[in-house]
Amino acid sequence: MTPPNVAPPPNRDARPAPPVTATWLERAALHYLERYSASTEMLRRTLRRRVEKRARARGEAAEDFAPLVEETVARAVRAGLVDDARFTTARLATLRRRGASARGAAAKLAAKGVPRDTIAAAMEAEREAAPEGEPEVVEAEAAAAYARRRRLGPYRRPDARAAHRDRDLAALARAGFPYDLARRTVDAEAPDDGSGEGGPGPLKRDP
Repeated sequence: MTPPNVAPPPNRDARPAPPVTATWLERAALHYLERYSASTEMLRRTLRRRVEKRARARGEAAEDFAPLVEETVARAVRAGLVDDARFTTARLATLRRRGASARGAAAKLAAKGVPRDTIAAAMEAEREAAPEGEPEVVEAEAAAAYARRRRLGPYRRPDARAAHRDRDLAALARAGFPYDLARRTVDAEAPDDGSGEGGPGPLKRDP
């Protein structure tokens, strides 16, 4: 019987970790992509982590398997399992609905390893799809969504709005929204029902 607080002796009969092979990496890639929408770089990072863990368990150098990782990623791209343009378009729409500014969304996409030109193309497509050629509407809707999520400005209790105005403006600025838009968002009329579940109407420019 092992005394308390003492690690049990290693199991010498334990089977060693299986080797890193193309088949294993392909299964790992498919398993990941079945669960998550991913950019090419996200898949690459995931496979590298898997390889590092298995190589460490086998006493091998993970960098020796870098070409195998790249081959696996390339096969996934050729098969259409990962597509940076498709991923970026979908993720950008999701981020905007959640209240991400253009600057904030671009930063989040870059953190996912999306190339800068792919982000720029998705942003341009977003602007072109804006109603009546008014790309600022998209940013205004995102600002309103951010304010709603964070309960800022018109989503605060009426008796608390004035005291928190500067703080709310700063929160929108930190999220990447321009000051003029932050001000219009914070000073917008409160939802009609006062529940905070609705929202102010489309934000209009000052005359």
